[in-house]
Amino acid sequence: MRARLFLILVVTTGVVWLSAVVWIYGSTKSEVERVLDARLMEAANMVSSLMTERGVGLADRAETSMSKVMQPASYERQLACQIWSFEGNLLSKTEGTPSDELTAQRTGFSDTVVNGETWRVYAVENKDSGIRVLVGDTRRIRANLVGDLIKGLLLPLLLIMPILAGLIWLSVKGGLAPLNRLATALGTRSAADLSALTDDKSTSEMTPVFNALNGLFKRVADARERERNFTTFAAHELRTPLAGLKTQAQVALASNDPQIRERALEQIAVGVNRTGRLVRQLLDLASVDAEERETSQGKVNPGDALAMLRGEFLAHSGQNTQVLITEALRGVALGINPDLFSIAARNLLENALLHSPPGGIVRCDLDIDAEWVTVVIDDCGPGIPETELAHVTEPFFRGRNKSAVGSGLGLSIAQLALAHAGARLVLRNRGEGGLSARIVLPRETMALAVDPGATRHTRSPA
Repeated sequence: MRARLFLILVVTTGVVWLSAVVWIYGSTKSEVERVLDARLMEAANMVSSLMTERGVGLADRAETSMSKVMQPASYERQLACQIWSFEGNLLSKTEGTPSDELTAQRTGFSDTVVNGETWRVYAVENKDSGIRVLVGDTRRIRANLVGDLIKGLLLPLLLIMPILAGLIWLSVKGGLAPLNRLATALGTRSAADLSALTDDKSTSEMTPVFNALNGLFKRVADARERERNFTTFAAHELRTPLAGLKTQAQVALASNDPQIRERALEQIAVGVNRTGRLVRQLLDLASVDAEERETSQGKVNPGDALAMLRGEFLAHSGQNTQVLITEALRGVALGINPDLFSIAARNLLENALLHSPPGGIVRCDLDIDAEWVTVVIDDCGPGIPETELAHVTEPFFRGRNKSAVGSGLGLSIAQLALAHAGARLVLRNRGEGGLSARIVLPRETMALAVDPGATRHTRSPA
């Protein structure tokens, strides 16, 4: 990364510099041409004007004019000047100027080749003196002027580029130093160290990286803690029913009394049911806990879902508890993840059946107000002591009114599943006795309209 960034910066700097040189070369060349043409015109016009002075012979005036115009500057020394009569005689020329006529054009600018070299010439006629003044320079001289300017730009580049490359390397190295320190800190960490990284605040750009890594460490630490607790609680909860199954099996094998053996087998069946329920709940808890926060949404008819769960429970439990599902629940479709809703509803309905007395009634209904739509599951059991309401959704918490086959996971699984689905669980004791478990969703998740008379409206369930 450091080498790639260094190479990018060096190449980019070089390209920018060379592009500037190319642009300057083009603009400077045209500007130099314009300025030098103006100098040729100025020199020719000055020589022509000086030739009209009085009291000087034609040849003398020519020599005098050229000596006055051609100042001892570097460029002027390379100008060539000729004075020709209208009859075609060369009257005078500067030193080093060819004897051949620089241009046949009478006036103005022209490009000509004299003795194999290209000249840029300006001609002016002085009709009062009967002469033509020709002033020119070679294209080679002009190219040398532009070339000297470009060399003045390229030479610093060649000299400064190594220094610039060194400065860029040091800058890149210094800029990536916080990243190197972070890599070193992560490389020396043990797998068990999930503590937060300390941000040295050296660069503001590194702060989001530290925040993201610390957030990741916290999520991993929380996941490890949940797994550790899950393993510990699961081992503890499974130990008791398995030990009971073993004891009852030993009693059934050791006894010759049919009644004792039958009672032992009945206890084994109860233990198997409890263990199977516990294993299923543990799998549900692991599945829900592994779900991402953002889950896919779908459409659920709560009446149909609860009716299917009712059939499963009553077919296997043999209880004579009634489960009443109002028609209002069948008249809506809720926007919620179907799998998560099913997990939550199954645990809430099972919890209601376990805590309701034989012959009791579990009522499933729908509440709607201006903001919320609520699926209500009311039982007729003992309810939950007010001091325990804040703790009953903790995994493996079993209060004073626990059932014989409960494991303390149902409400915890329901709350976790609903939280992942964008809903929430509200628990409250009923005035007439029993617990009311409510699945609360925003009103906009209700897709189908219902007859207001078919539902009972309450205040906000929060």
